[in-house]
Order: sequence, then structure tokens, then C-alpha cells
Amino acid sequence: MKELSIYIHIPFCKRKCLYCDFLSFPVEERKIGQMRGQQVDCGKIEIKNYVNLLCQELMSSAPQYRQYQVISVFFGGGTPSLLPAEDFARIMDTVREYYQIVQDAEITTELNPGTVDGEKLKHYITCGMNRISIGLQSADDEELARIGRIHDYRTFLRTYELARDAGFTNINIDVMAALPGQSVLSYERTLRVVTALSPEHISAYSLILEEGTPLYERQAEYLFPTEEEDREMYALTKDYLASCGYHRYEISNYAKEGFECRHNKVYWQRGNYAGFGLGASSMVENVRWKNPEDMKAYEAYVWTRHGKDMDAADMHGKDTHGKNMHETDMHVAERQILTKKEQMEEYMFLGLRMMCGVERREFEHLFGQRIEEVYGRIPDRLCRQGLLTQDGNRIWLTDKGIDVSNYVLAQFLFD
Repeated sequence: MKELSIYIHIPFCKRKCLYCDFLSFPVEERKIGQMRGQQVDCGKIEIKNYVNLLCQELMSSAPQYRQYQVISVFFGGGTPSLLPAEDFARIMDTVREYYQIVQDAEITTELNPGTVDGEKLKHYITCGMNRISIGLQSADDEELARIGRIHDYRTFLRTYELARDAGFTNINIDVMAALPGQSVLSYERTLRVVTALSPEHISAYSLILEEGTPLYERQAEYLFPTEEEDREMYALTKDYLASCGYHRYEISNYAKEGFECRHNKVYWQRGNYAGFGLGASSMVENVRWKNPEDMKAYEAYVWTRHGKDMDAADMHGKDTHGKNMHETDMHVAERQILTKKEQMEEYMFLGLRMMCGVERREFEHLFGQRIEEVYGRIPDRLCRQGLLTQDGNRIWLTDKGIDVSNYVLAQFLFD
């Protein structure tokens, strides 16, 4: 059977971080309202309605994935851990009932410190969750406050301890460099306290100021690390994590032996993945599409294309012309059938993000042409520049190439 990964988007958060440009919004802003003369928790109602839509989309999409086995499920956001435990269980029950999940599937949820307790974490285990990703970002409380995080380091530590007590043996911790007011020493301290906890996986990113975010608009108010300090933090990450036994397998991701993130590798290796929920992206058999990002539009999309009144042809994953539903769906926000050139581009610039690089034989098997036939002397030129290295079959980034990876990867884009 073919393999499939499932991404489930939960857009709710307690408060939007100042740097965040993800599709998310604070649910508590609309928390208390009036219904039939009584106060109600509008936030819970909003979450329940959204879970209803998610489950409907999962159920009605299932027929087109009958020939696939699910190797990973990933809950992202937003803050998925804001979901009540019963709603989380309902989504997982729906996935299990309608999809073929392999026995050793990796099932992950993102969570923010302070949004779970021991009971909820144990409930995750019961639901089949076997991996969690905790957004720490920094062990310095002042740095956390500057970027608008809802927690302090002590809250993170308590959440981590609760996760271990609940039985989680596969935990990722997110950290960030180049934060406002951050120094090389404070970043090193973050790395030291995180590695002392011995998580199985660490994701380490540099802050990117995204236009339209509060931090971007207010950047003049802060003192950011210099470019030289940013590069020193970058080098420190690689060297220090390696000394602590973390293998770098992707530009920003480090893992102990056997704990590479299976779900994210599907993205980098151009596997099939189906996204469910508001604004979720999918790529199946070289067709990309994206759900609507507006909640009303998403609701209309679910009930128009995935509603209970679908005819018999739709319920078997086909339209009246016999094509897959995702190939003909006019209600999605974006849809693209990738050309052969676009597939080659993605194979190279996604695959080269991984430390193992790309394979010549696989490229030729997939596209019927050798890399040199497509890209000419580009790989050799980049090797002479010390940005790539190669053996008989593989091509991968050097340390120097990783430092300027955006430049290197851009060389494999067609005009």
C-alpha cells in the first residue's frame, strides 16, 4: 500500500505571540457571551463547532485514501493542547475508524507550556499519542516576555516533568535564536538547560521577522543580536548539540538515534500528506491544494464538498468523471498540479535540506533523467565552491553550504 501522513490544524491559541504569522487566533477574546439569557463559554462552543467540521472533513475524505496506510498524524496550530480531552479523543477516534493506521504510526501534538495538566497528558497516551512537541523558545523569562509567550521557564519545566510522568518517551523541544535582547551567552544557557533535560528531539530555529506581525512593526523598539552574534548562535547550536549526542538530520532539526521526526521527513522527502482543518495544505500524488483560511469559507467548503448530501460517486472518492476528489475540487483556496519541472525543483530544494541530501539514482528513477541532464554543471560548480559535496550517488550540503543554504537551494529553481 502507499503511505500517507495526516496533518490536523487547530487554529486556536490563548494569545497570539508577537512574532507569529501562522494561521491562528486567540479563542479567549470571545470567551463569555449570552445565550437564552444565560452566560455561556463561547470559546468552548467555537471549539466544538470546529471539531465537528474537522471530523466531517476527515470522514468524507476517507474514501479517496482507501489505498493508503497512515504512517504519521500531526496536530499543529495554533495550540492544539487547548482542545478539551474529549474533543481530542473524538478526532483520534475518527481517524482510526476511517483510515488505515500502521501499528507503529508516529502521532504527535504540539503544545504550549501551561496548557496541559497531568490528566490531559495521560489522556493523550490513552488516545494513542506517542510524541509531543513543546514550544519553549527560550529559558530566559525576559526573552519570553519580549516575544509575547504565555509562559515562563518554570511553567515549561513543570509541563515537561508532567509529560515524562505521564509516560511520554519521545519529546521535542523548540528553541529559538536571534530573539530581541538575546545574547550568545543567554542562548547558550537555553541550550544547556534543554539538553540537561535530555529530550529525544530538539528543533532550533532563528527568529524571522515576518511582515505584518507586531514584532515586525515594533522592531525599532528592541535591540536584536547582530549578524555576527546570530552566526555565532548558529554555529553554537550545531557544535553544542552534537557534543550532547544529537544528530543533525535537517538544517534546523536534531535528534537522538532513532528519534528523527517521521512526519516532517515526509514533507522534505515529498511523501504524500493530507491536511485537514482551516488553511491546511496537502500534497498527494503531485497535486497540491489548500483549504480555505476563512472560517466561514472553510465551513462552506466542508459542507458543500464534504457534506452529508454527497452522492454515491462522491462517497467512493470519485466525482462523476471518475477523477479523485482533490483533482476536481473547486472549493479549495488553492490547487496546483505540479509539472515535472516543479517536482524536480521540490525534490532538490526540499531534499537538500536534509543532511543525507539527495540521491542521483532516485532522481533518475523518478524523472527519467540524470541530474546532470537537468541541471548541467550546477552541482559540480557548487561542489567546487565548497557548498556541496558528492559521492557516486548522493549529493549533500557542506557546513559552508548550510550557512548559505538559501543561495544554494535557489540554484535548483528553474527560471
